[in-house]
Amino acid sequence: MIEVEVKARARIDTPEKILALGAVPIGAENHRDLYFNSPFRDFRKSDEALRIRIKEEGARLTYKGPRLDAKTKSRLERTVQIDDPLEMELILTTLGFVLSAEVRKRRIKYSFGDVTLALDEVEGLGSFLEVEARGEADWEEQKEKVLSILRDLGLEESIRSSYLELLEEKGRNKI
Repeated sequence: MIEVEVKARARIDTPEKILALGAVPIGAENHRDLYFNSPFRDFRKSDEALRIRIKEEGARLTYKGPRLDAKTKSRLERTVQIDDPLEMELILTTLGFVLSAEVRKRRIKYSFGDVTLALDEVEGLGSFLEVEARGEADWEEQKEKVLSILRDLGLEESIRSSYLELLEEKGRNKI
């Protein structure tokens, strides 16, 4: 499935603007994301990601392929539910995958038609809004839709970097 996604820094008025747009709150989640690098190729260089996401409703293993365009974070995404995240972590490390980072965030989700808006508070980074649509067909149309919603919320500057990349960049810039 193609995940069509844009992200921007949230502002203090972003929650109000999301509601004014007509989006409906659908819940809050805590995410603990464990990112792994491959023994076969460097995911940083190949623009891929492999993670275990642990949240209240359970855990999932997700592979994300390289980004498909220059404006969004759209990419192929494959996800499976896993029963035991610790055992999955052990399987991956036994196969040579290396735990490279952990990202923690609090997410408030909103539904807006066939689009999900996620207001994220990311440890060590601050507040962000992700606008996401999913589907194989018409991903170019969905791309324009998520970019339009971002503009409607007054958040013009889309960030293509993942939270992992932003945290790594922040770490490199520390003195």
